[in-house]
Amino acid sequence: MTTSPLLHRPSGPTAPTTPRYRDVLATPYVTRLLAGAVIGHLPVAMAPLAILVAVRADGGTLSLAGALAAVYGLAAAIGQPLWGRLLDRRGHYLAIGVTAVVSAAAFAALAFLHPAQYPGPAAVVAAVAGLCTPPLEAALRVLWPHVVHSPHERRAALALDACAQELVFIGGPLLVLALHTLTGTTLVLIATAAIVLAGCALFLTTPPTRTWKPSYTPTHWLGPIRIPGLRALAAALFGAGITLGALNVVALAAAERHHAEYLSTMMPAALAAGSLIGGLLYGRRTWPGSPTRQLLAIGGGFAVGSLPMLADPIPALAITTAVLPGLFLAPLLVTAFHTLDFLVPRHTLAEASAWLIACLGLGQAAGTALAGLVPAATAPAAAAGVAAGGAAAGFVVLWATRRRLTPDAGHPATPPTAPSR
Repeated sequence: MTTSPLLHRPSGPTAPTTPRYRDVLATPYVTRLLAGAVIGHLPVAMAPLAILVAVRADGGTLSLAGALAAVYGLAAAIGQPLWGRLLDRRGHYLAIGVTAVVSAAAFAALAFLHPAQYPGPAAVVAAVAGLCTPPLEAALRVLWPHVVHSPHERRAALALDACAQELVFIGGPLLVLALHTLTGTTLVLIATAAIVLAGCALFLTTPPTRTWKPSYTPTHWLGPIRIPGLRALAAALFGAGITLGALNVVALAAAERHHAEYLSTMMPAALAAGSLIGGLLYGRRTWPGSPTRQLLAIGGGFAVGSLPMLADPIPALAITTAVLPGLFLAPLLVTAFHTLDFLVPRHTLAEASAWLIACLGLGQAAGTALAGLVPAATAPAAAAGVAAGGAAAGFVVLWATRRRLTPDAGHPATPPTAPSR
């Protein structure tokens, strides 16, 4: 798959059974790759709120603002598998470089467009900005085996990756609010464009990114999604995404019901904090059982952790109930991505990772829409039912397809090779 010794894979463990995050972070290029991926991914968390702020500042309605934000989110999810396939075939520079430039240009155009007066063009520009979201998560996923050689430390790197994404979704909205307060609406979108370019530039100039070479092998036009195990994982993460999307509605309904506005932001932040904690705890040690059994256990924990929201607890307990499913979110993502190593051919790993990312995002959009349809008189309990139902459906998918998720069901492209430095 590679032509550079830097990118060869190891044949056996070279690290202690219990990985240490400081050892992973001390590995050459890890912090730089993480920093580039986090910075370049910040616009995904910034854009929906930035679009809402821009539309409202232009005098547009809340429904128009929500529609444009939804267009951006759906386009971002749809585009990921396409760019993942391009990355697998042509490498990082084309897939990330082109998307970064186009997405940044779209954000800049949106900054000077009056969406309230021109909703149609604004929707097109928002769709382009979302569709051309750089596939940084998939790009980082294919690099980890070539940067972190120990299997144990590789899973710790995946955990750090998942936790870093939680920081994105905590910091992104806060950054938008700070920029809007200090600079105004136009500069928020300009800053979003600059951030995507800065993060992608940092990522692309890291040596492993430059030396990694794709190994294109002709495959079925459907790509890795035709593999039953990948479809099962994608469906399970779609269910998890429903839970995440519905939680935003649960938080808003709880804030209105209890006259506690802080719940609308504190509950999603609590879920992200729980995911951060769960990911760090999960990645710092080796757990017993196969990845399939771990998936079932974590998926079950995610489903059970979503149930307390059904009780419509008082505000203090409502924040705690949001933490509970979060504790299992990052471990679920880490194990799902780790399972791809033996489910799909290695020359399709970026596209396979992008499918998981896309289905999680589509599930979030579906969860928000479904929970938003429930009668106001029964919210937030009914919205919490949508959240718990999504998590339960994801677990049922994992249980029903568990035989598809075993190493015997995988399609590895090439055997591991020994590292050479």
